[in-house]
Amino acid sequence: MDLQNYSSVSEFVLHGLCSSRHLQDFFFVFFSVLYVATVLGNLLIVITVISDSHLYSSPMYFLLGNLSFLDMWLASFATPKMIRDFLSDRKLISFGGCMAQIFFLHFIGGAEMVLLVSMAYDRYVAICKPLHYMTMMSRRTCIGLVLVSWTIGFVHSISQIAFTVNLPYCGPNEVDNFFCDLPLVIKLACVDTYVLGILMISDSGLLSMSCFVLLMISYTVILVTVQRRATGGVSKALSTCSAHIMVVTIFFGPCIFIYIWPFSRFSVDKLLSVFYTIFTPLLNPLIYTLRNEEMKAAMKKLRNRYVTFH
Repeated sequence: MDLQNYSSVSEFVLHGLCSSRHLQDFFFVFFSVLYVATVLGNLLIVITVISDSHLYSSPMYFLLGNLSFLDMWLASFATPKMIRDFLSDRKLISFGGCMAQIFFLHFIGGAEMVLLVSMAYDRYVAICKPLHYMTMMSRRTCIGLVLVSWTIGFVHSISQIAFTVNLPYCGPNEVDNFFCDLPLVIKLACVDTYVLGILMISDSGLLSMSCFVLLMISYTVILVTVQRRATGGVSKALSTCSAHIMVVTIFFGPCIFIYIWPFSRFSVDKLLSVFYTIFTPLLNPLIYTLRNEEMKAAMKKLRNRYVTFH
């Protein structure tokens, strides 16, 4: 379909996080530091998992490495432009760039949701069926889980962008956020998009709620099983599960809130958008490494190997 025949809007204006010049200067430095820390932190986890044969052969750390890889992209689809826009008076994004942001947000976000469910399944098998763990969580199974998460994320994103990109945009072009988010963009179309919007938002909401419910059921079963057995590995199991639950709550909380009330105007939406696109990818490596002795030991070994090599 030729978009030029249906849309006269070639670019969108982003409102950004705030209008204060002093705050924007502060945010430029603040988010630049956060972004670099996020990318380096997640990259360190990926490199550590790949370089350590023990971690790489472990299903849990294999999935964790993939989570960190997705987090690097989740932090990068909009944050670099937001940082650059802090230095600009007029924050513009092309029509294609706007659609790309929507695509990558839903692609990466959907894949990460399903991957978190896979990680919960891994912990369920490890704790509830330990004798069958290596059989049920073979490398082939792990690769399959990762591919399924990417496939679901891609299909979910395509289902969102296919309708959005073909809507006619012929008037308003101001997006009240620092990136193009689906509920805000489809409201700018010059046709009635209420029903279409409900269907599209329901798609995101259904994926979010389904994954969240599955995760909560999985971790409830795990915690009940651990409590019943009350063996020596209880503290380690609880530590691992509590880290996973923290990540799940941090990631799903803002998503569910935004997509339950997608057409309402809440100033808190910007804060939640910042949280799940910037802070969540930063917190994941902190939560998983600071509470994990195996990961810290592998990182120390990697550092010593690097120092010795030089």
